[in-house]
Amino acid sequence: MERKVTKVEFQIPAQPAAKRVAAYARVSSGKDAMLHSLSAQVSYYSDFIQQHPGWLYCGVYADEALTGTKDDREGFQRLLAECRAGNVDMVITKSISRFARNTVTLLETVRELKNLGVDVFFEEQHIHTVSAEGELMMTILASYAQEESLSASENQKWRIQRNFEEGKPWNCTMLGYRQKDGWPAVVPEEAEIVRGIYHDYLSGLGVQGIAKKLNENGVPSRMGKNWSRHCINGILRNPTYTGCLLLQRKYRENHLTKRTLDNKGELPMYSVENSHEPIIDREMFDAVQAEIERRAKKHAPKSKKQDVYSFTGLITCGLCGKNYRRKVTATSPVWICSTYNTLGKSSCPSKQIPEETLLSETAAALGLPAFDDDIFSERIERIEVPEPNHLLYVFKDGNTVRRAWQDRSRAESWTLEMKETARRRASRQRRASK
Repeated sequence: MERKVTKVEFQIPAQPAAKRVAAYARVSSGKDAMLHSLSAQVSYYSDFIQQHPGWLYCGVYADEALTGTKDDREGFQRLLAECRAGNVDMVITKSISRFARNTVTLLETVRELKNLGVDVFFEEQHIHTVSAEGELMMTILASYAQEESLSASENQKWRIQRNFEEGKPWNCTMLGYRQKDGWPAVVPEEAEIVRGIYHDYLSGLGVQGIAKKLNENGVPSRMGKNWSRHCINGILRNPTYTGCLLLQRKYRENHLTKRTLDNKGELPMYSVENSHEPIIDREMFDAVQAEIERRAKKHAPKSKKQDVYSFTGLITCGLCGKNYRRKVTATSPVWICSTYNTLGKSSCPSKQIPEETLLSETAAALGLPAFDDDIFSERIERIEVPEPNHLLYVFKDGNTVRRAWQDRSRAESWTLEMKETARRRASRQRRASK
């Protein structure tokens, strides 16, 4: 009998794909001890994930000094972006309160991740969100976390209120002072910047001009950022520089939004005289307040109704991203980039567009003999200025038309009235020189 040998093939089972795991860590205070805790959490999760069999390390996302009640946490948003891109299968975090204390935010986020197939594991509560009982437990525990946030917020408000009633400031983050033993103490080099701002304003320089001067000279603001109108206005209007305190000028809306609002009578204010060393004397401060009021009256619009033109809000600068605005010059109305108009050519090297040119180029882009406001509003979505002397018209149907124009010479831009004025001025100068 012939022996028959058959080779038996065994199918090698496919190896399961590694689970892609990331972690999220957060501390709710910017103090050194808390930041050390955050660093420890990052190290712990990095080691924990990388040493776990079958897991692929996808990073640790972290946020510092944030309450957990806001949706704009940078690390948290980057983690969500990775999950939405399909790059993460599971997220590990210490507790529900670290993830979010707002119940609505927590459940919305977890449900979104669950629909994406991403599991969230809360270590302290030992909850996997993909499990059947996970959402019920989270709803209950997150409600407790939200109440904890409210309680902490109310305790903080109580401490601040007691300080105000005793005439003590809660903190001191303004230029020129730092808090020392609970009171503002002068920082000499910053105090000189403050005095310079007051002197420049009384010398006739505007708030934008002061900001521009400080930025050009490389003078740092309190937070190390560029100076702005808002910064200068805040310094010029702050009575704390006179050695007095006006406490509770602002307040927090609630423990969830954390929005800071101006106190317009919702809460009491507290005035404290001679509480600390002044940087600006009372006479100079009062003179600045009077000058602010004088300039406000001088430049107040004659009519409360703001003119709105066909192109208002529709022209975007391709160099800085700001909108163009209408400006009436000595020659004629023009449309100019708001950055260039406010901060100058060094901040945005765009060029102004004569209104006459804008009207004629827009009519040509629409295929019309002359500009028609109704047709323009009906067909044009926006106008982009990708480079000087070029316009890109974006139509509401998705089509685009690009137009370019040549600048007029100086002689061509002169009107008959301007020529006559120049002629009379030259004639007067000749007579005066004889």
